[in-house]
Amino acid sequence: MQQPPLPDLEGLRAQLYAELAATDDFRRGSLTATYRRCGKPNCRCADPDHRGHGPRHLLTRSVAGRTEAHGVHPGPELEKVRREVAAYKRFVALSTQLIEVNEAICEARPISALAGTETEAPGEPEKGGSSASSGRSSRPS
Repeated sequence: MQQPPLPDLEGLRAQLYAELAATDDFRRGSLTATYRRCGKPNCRCADPDHRGHGPRHLLTRSVAGRTEAHGVHPGPELEKVRREVAAYKRFVALSTQLIEVNEAICEARPISALAGTETEAPGEPEKGGSSASSGRSSRPS
């Protein structure tokens, strides 16, 4: 497949940076609704057709290889967390697109455009002999 021209890719990258900068508050994780049965034989949840008590909303995320779950109250808190999780998914999608566009720019940019740049950092000494003297004198005896 043919890559778009370099100016188009750079324009797309600028657009993605702008969208990324406009991202609202976000948090990683997943929001789930769970139902459970209380175990009381006379409760309505004991009926096999009943889904159970709930929903109980949980925000789960992985931290250092372990899953953390936090309860979220229905109402304004639940709506806030839903917006933040959705914004995180948008952030991840934009970041992935940005990486792909930058890789395409790197492939499309001609080498000749980079020919005038220095590859060695300024101020670094040249490699070669040691800077310390050996202690011997070069005077003839």
